[in-house]
Amino acid sequence: MASPHDAANMSEDKATADADELLSDSEESGEPEGSEEEVGSWISWFCSLKGNEFFCEVGEDYIQDDFNLSGLSSQVPYYDYALDLILDSESLQNEVLTEQAQEMVEEAAEILYGLIHARYILTSRGLSAMMEKFKNCDFGRCPRVYCNGQACLPVGLSDIPRQSTVKLFCPKCEDVYYPRSKYHGNLDGAYFGTTFAHLFQLTYPQLRPSKPSDRYVPKVFGFKIHPSAYEQQPAGAKRSASQQQAARQQQQQQQAGEGARQANGNAAAGEQQQQQQQKQQQSQQQPDGSKPGVAKT
Repeated sequence: MASPHDAANMSEDKATADADELLSDSEESGEPEGSEEEVGSWISWFCSLKGNEFFCEVGEDYIQDDFNLSGLSSQVPYYDYALDLILDSESLQNEVLTEQAQEMVEEAAEILYGLIHARYILTSRGLSAMMEKFKNCDFGRCPRVYCNGQACLPVGLSDIPRQSTVKLFCPKCEDVYYPRSKYHGNLDGAYFGTTFAHLFQLTYPQLRPSKPSDRYVPKVFGFKIHPSAYEQQPAGAKRSASQQQAARQQQQQQQAGEGARQANGNAAAGEQQQQQQQKQQQSQQQPDGSKPGVAKT
C-alpha cells in the first residue's frame, strides 16, 4: 500500500505532465497570442482596406532599396516617419507623436506608398502581381456593351499627384472610363501612372484582346442615318437664322416707312387745314376788300 508521501509525489508528477502537454499543444498550434502573423504588416493592412483593391502588395525589399525611392523625399512630407510606418520600423513605435502629427504621418504614408506603387508595378514582379488581379477582374469590367465585360486596367491621366483620379482602361475598345465604385474613384491616378496599362499589354500580348467587331449604328424607324444628314442640319439652321434676321430687318424697314408716311400725312393734313382757314378768312372780307363791321364814310 502506497504511503501518503508517495501519493502526493504521484499527484505532483501528474500535474506536471498535464502542464507540459498543454504547453506542447499551444506550441504546435503556432498561434500564440499577440504574434506578428496575427497582427500583419502595414502594407497588408493598407491593401486590404475598402477602396484599395487596385493596389498590390509591394515587397519590403523593394522599398528598403534607396535607389527605388530616389526623388520621393521631396514630394512627400514627413518622409522619414512615413517610410518607417510603411516598413513597421521599431524606431517609429518608440516615438511619441501627438494625435494631429500621427494623422499627418499616416496621410503621408499613404501618399508615399502610392508613389512607390506606381514604380513597383512597372517592374517584372509588379507586373506579375497585377496580372493576377487582372485575371480576377479586380479592376472592374468595361461598361461598353459590345466589349462584353472585358476586364479593365487602372490608368492615370497624369503622373503628377493630385491632378486627376484613377480611370479604367479597356484593352478592347482602348477607351477610358470612370470606376463604378466611389471608393475607387477617389484614388489618385498618379499611384498607377500613365505607362502601366500599356506596358502591361506589351509584356503579356497573350492577354491582349481582339478589337470589337460590332459597333452601335444609330437608326430612325429602322433606317440608318446618313452622315450628310448631320452636315446639312447646321447649314439649314444657319439659313433659318439668316432668314429670321432678314425678316426682322424688313419688318423694321416697314415700320420705319409707315412712320415716315404717317409723319408726311400729318404734315399734309396740317397744310390743308391751314389753307382752308385762309380761304375762310378771305371769304369773310367785303367785295371791295373792306373788313366786315367797318362802316363806309
